[in-house]
Amino acid sequence: MTETELRLQCHTVLPGHRQPTPADAFAAMSAWCGANNVVHDTYGEGALIEQFEHKIASLLGYEAAVFCITGTMTQVTALRLACQDRGSRLVALHPTSHILRHERGNHELLDHFKGLTIGDPHRPWTVADLRAVPDALGAIQLELPMREIGGQTPSWEELEAIKRYCRDNNIHLHMDGARLWETQTAFGQPLPAICAGFDSTYVSLYKGIGGLGGAVLAGSRSFVERAREWFRRQGGNIIHRTPYVVAAAMQFDARLAAMPHYFERTLWLYEVLRDYPAIAVNPAKPQANMLHLHLPVSREKAIAIRNQVAREHGIWLFGRASHAALPGHSYVEWYVGDNLLGMEDGQVRKALELLVQGFSN
Repeated sequence: MTETELRLQCHTVLPGHRQPTPADAFAAMSAWCGANNVVHDTYGEGALIEQFEHKIASLLGYEAAVFCITGTMTQVTALRLACQDRGSRLVALHPTSHILRHERGNHELLDHFKGLTIGDPHRPWTVADLRAVPDALGAIQLELPMREIGGQTPSWEELEAIKRYCRDNNIHLHMDGARLWETQTAFGQPLPAICAGFDSTYVSLYKGIGGLGGAVLAGSRSFVERAREWFRRQGGNIIHRTPYVVAAAMQFDARLAAMPHYFERTLWLYEVLRDYPAIAVNPAKPQANMLHLHLPVSREKAIAIRNQVAREHGIWLFGRASHAALPGHSYVEWYVGDNLLGMEDGQVRKALELLVQGFSN
């Protein structure tokens, strides 16, 4: 049985949002399209997509925004253009950047820019990390929140210092905002205030929003139009974006409205985890509605525990498990979404107890 098949057999899934079947998802999309008289866009031109792009630009405080089929294409394109504007091909990247971890060297192999890895892999950047770079940087990519270290963010004061440093040194500041929606409540700031000082921002339409895929790049009107042309050059000019836009737009407002509730549930979860000292939590205090659980067992043992609990109890504890720096340890990610929000408190505790029991079996 594959991992996906095992998860689908579970009646309880802890991380993330509820996943509708394709039939249910497409039926909901069809109903929404009928209720809203949706007409297909043609190569990105049409009322639905243009209104949605404008909505996101306004929400984030930018002049314009453009849909792109993948976040991978979105970000390297934005950073390529930023480097052209600043006359330097150097882009500062955190060691846990998605570009370095998951994109198979595309920025180098496709000659977009040169990546310069700076900072500590276990904590967010500080402005001191940037000041230590003697080279002229064309751009800086800053992820908010930082997924690979449990959803950590710089403090608000540190973030403002980074923004000032980039402005004073003519460095394009780009936000990897794949989970930007998740960090607004933790910062206690409106989205335009968070984005202010970032020359461009990318947001995902499927991670926290729950769409089928796709991304949006926001920035100045001229920057966005140049990016639109580069998306075409790279094969991103699909004839109809409608399915991706509909899947996000039909639930977009509800998802954003739920983010404070996800964060409240995360605060509750941190209190519950105090009763399970064998599990270490990163970050120490929640900074978004996600967290890493560090487990006193190897990655292989963690996966074996997950699969056994799934088979015997119908509970899916987590998805991916990763090796930790300390031998014989591992960590897993919990995204606090609809599943944990709607789960009874006792069921959450039962799942944690089954996980901890597995450590000694």
